[in-house]
Amino acid sequence: MLEKHQAQESQNSSQENSLGRTATIVKQDYQRFPTDQTYSIYAKDVFFKDPLNEFRGIDRYQQMISFIEQWFINLELDLHNISESGNTIETRWTLSWTTPLPWQPRISIPGWSELKLNPDGLVISHIDYWDISRLDVLKQHLFPEKTR
Repeated sequence: MLEKHQAQESQNSSQENSLGRTATIVKQDYQRFPTDQTYSIYAKDVFFKDPLNEFRGIDRYQQMISFIEQWFINLELDLHNISESGNTIETRWTLSWTTPLPWQPRISIPGWSELKLNPDGLVISHIDYWDISRLDVLKQHLFPEKTR
Protein backbone atom coordinates (compact mmCIF):
# COMPACT_ATOMS: atom_id res chain seq x y z
CA MET A 1 0.00 0.00 0.00
CA LEU A 2 2.81 2.40 0.89
CA GLU A 3 4.58 1.66 -2.39
CA LYS A 4 1.39 2.40 -4.35
CA HIS A 5 0.98 5.71 -2.49
CA GLN A 6 4.62 6.66 -3.13
CA ALA A 7 4.26 5.79 -6.83
CA GLN A 8 1.15 7.99 -7.03
CA GLU A 9 2.98 10.87 -5.28
CA SER A 10 5.90 10.46 -7.69
CA GLN A 11 3.52 10.55 -10.68
CA ASN A 12 1.75 13.65 -9.27
CA SER A 13 5.11 15.35 -8.68
CA SER A 14 6.20 14.54 -12.23
CA GLN A 15 2.96 16.00 -13.64
CA GLU A 16 3.39 19.14 -11.50
CA ASN A 17 6.98 19.53 -12.77
CA SER A 18 5.78 19.13 -16.39
CA LEU A 19 3.06 21.70 -15.77
CA GLY A 20 5.55 24.16 -14.26
CA ARG A 21 8.01 23.70 -17.13
CA THR A 22 5.27 24.14 -19.71
CA ALA A 23 3.93 27.26 -17.96
CA THR A 24 7.43 28.75 -17.97
CA ILE A 25 7.77 28.07 -21.70
CA VAL A 26 4.32 29.54 -22.39
CA LYS A 27 5.32 32.70 -20.51
CA GLN A 28 8.52 32.97 -22.57
CA ASP A 29 6.62 32.35 -25.81
CA TYR A 30 4.14 35.12 -24.98
CA GLN A 31 7.03 37.55 -24.50
CA ARG A 32 8.27 37.02 -28.07
CA PHE A 33 4.95 36.20 -29.75
CA PRO A 34 4.52 35.39 -32.60
CA THR A 35 8.20 34.69 -33.40
CA ASP A 36 10.20 31.67 -32.22
CA GLN A 37 7.32 29.81 -30.60
CA THR A 38 8.05 26.51 -28.84
CA TYR A 39 5.85 24.13 -30.81
CA SER A 40 7.37 21.09 -29.10
CA ILE A 41 5.15 21.71 -26.03
CA TYR A 42 2.06 20.93 -28.15
CA ALA A 43 0.69 17.47 -28.92
CA LYS A 44 0.53 16.59 -32.63
CA ASP A 45 -3.26 16.54 -32.52
CA VAL A 46 -3.67 19.64 -30.32
CA PHE A 47 -7.17 21.13 -30.35
CA PHE A 48 -7.30 24.91 -30.85
CA LYS A 49 -10.30 27.19 -30.62
CA ASP A 50 -10.85 30.95 -30.51
CA PRO A 51 -13.81 33.11 -31.59
CA LEU A 52 -12.68 32.90 -35.25
CA ASN A 53 -11.06 29.45 -35.59
CA GLU A 54 -11.53 25.88 -34.51
CA PHE A 55 -9.25 23.08 -35.66
CA ARG A 56 -7.05 20.19 -34.62
CA GLY A 57 -3.36 19.62 -35.31
CA ILE A 58 0.01 21.25 -34.68
CA ASP A 59 0.56 21.89 -38.41
CA ARG A 60 -2.59 23.99 -38.63
CA TYR A 61 -1.62 25.79 -35.41
CA GLN A 62 1.78 26.69 -36.90
CA GLN A 63 0.07 27.97 -40.07
CA MET A 64 -2.15 30.24 -37.98
CA ILE A 65 0.83 31.68 -36.09
CA SER A 66 2.70 32.20 -39.39
CA PHE A 67 -0.31 34.09 -40.77
CA ILE A 68 -0.37 36.33 -37.69
CA GLU A 69 3.36 36.94 -37.97
CA GLN A 70 3.08 37.86 -41.64
CA TRP A 71 0.00 40.12 -41.58
CA PHE A 72 -0.20 41.73 -38.15
CA ILE A 73 1.95 44.88 -37.71
CA ASN A 74 3.52 45.94 -34.38
CA LEU A 75 1.98 42.98 -32.64
CA GLU A 76 2.08 42.91 -28.84
CA LEU A 77 0.88 40.15 -26.56
CA ASP A 78 0.85 41.52 -23.03
CA LEU A 79 0.67 38.76 -20.42
CA HIS A 80 -1.14 40.01 -17.32
CA ASN A 81 -1.35 36.75 -15.39
CA ILE A 82 -0.49 33.07 -15.67
CA SER A 83 -1.73 30.39 -13.27
CA GLU A 84 -1.55 26.63 -12.99
CA SER A 85 -4.07 24.22 -11.49
CA GLY A 86 -4.28 20.47 -11.99
CA ASN A 87 -3.50 19.84 -15.65
CA THR A 88 -4.52 23.35 -16.71
CA ILE A 89 -2.62 26.57 -17.42
CA GLU A 90 -4.66 29.76 -17.62
CA THR A 91 -3.31 33.01 -18.99
CA ARG A 92 -4.85 36.49 -19.03
CA TRP A 93 -3.59 38.76 -21.81
CA THR A 94 -4.21 41.62 -24.21
CA LEU A 95 -3.40 41.13 -27.88
CA SER A 96 -2.81 44.35 -29.84
CA TRP A 97 -1.71 45.05 -33.41
CA THR A 98 -1.94 47.49 -36.26
CA THR A 99 -3.99 46.20 -39.17
CA PRO A 100 -2.48 46.70 -42.66
CA LEU A 101 -5.35 48.87 -43.92
CA PRO A 102 -4.82 52.35 -45.39
CA TRP A 103 -5.95 54.03 -42.14
CA GLN A 104 -3.91 51.54 -40.00
CA PRO A 105 -6.30 50.99 -37.10
CA ARG A 106 -4.78 49.79 -33.82
CA ILE A 107 -6.73 46.77 -32.59
CA SER A 108 -6.83 45.56 -28.99
CA ILE A 109 -8.40 42.33 -27.75
CA PRO A 110 -8.36 41.53 -24.04
CA GLY A 111 -8.90 37.89 -23.22
CA TRP A 112 -7.68 34.70 -21.63
CA SER A 113 -6.48 31.24 -22.63
CA GLU A 114 -7.04 27.81 -21.17
CA LEU A 115 -4.36 25.23 -21.99
CA LYS A 116 -4.96 21.58 -20.99
CA LEU A 117 -1.98 19.25 -20.66
CA ASN A 118 -1.72 15.49 -21.01
CA PRO A 119 0.27 13.42 -18.46
CA ASP A 120 3.43 13.95 -20.57
CA GLY A 121 3.11 17.73 -20.13
CA LEU A 122 2.10 18.40 -23.74
CA VAL A 123 -0.67 20.87 -24.55
CA ILE A 124 -3.64 18.90 -25.92
CA SER A 125 -6.14 21.77 -25.91
CA HIS A 126 -5.64 25.53 -26.32
CA ILE A 127 -8.81 27.61 -26.13
CA ASP A 128 -8.75 31.41 -26.35
CA TYR A 129 -11.64 33.48 -24.98
CA TRP A 130 -12.13 37.15 -25.83
CA ASP A 131 -13.55 39.68 -23.38
CA ILE A 132 -15.07 41.57 -26.33
CA SER A 133 -17.29 40.42 -29.19
CA ARG A 134 -16.24 39.80 -32.77
CA LEU A 135 -18.44 42.79 -33.65
CA ASP A 136 -16.42 44.99 -31.28
CA VAL A 137 -13.22 43.90 -33.07
CA LEU A 138 -14.81 44.74 -36.43
CA LYS A 139 -15.83 48.16 -35.07
CA GLN A 140 -12.22 48.81 -34.05
CA HIS A 141 -11.24 48.22 -37.67
CA LEU A 142 -13.94 50.40 -39.18
CA PHE A 143 -14.32 53.18 -36.60
CA PRO A 144 -11.01 53.30 -34.72
CA GLU A 145 -11.46 56.66 -32.98
CA LYS A 146 -14.97 55.76 -31.75
CA THR A 147 -13.87 52.56 -30.01
CA ARG A 148 -11.03 53.93 -27.93
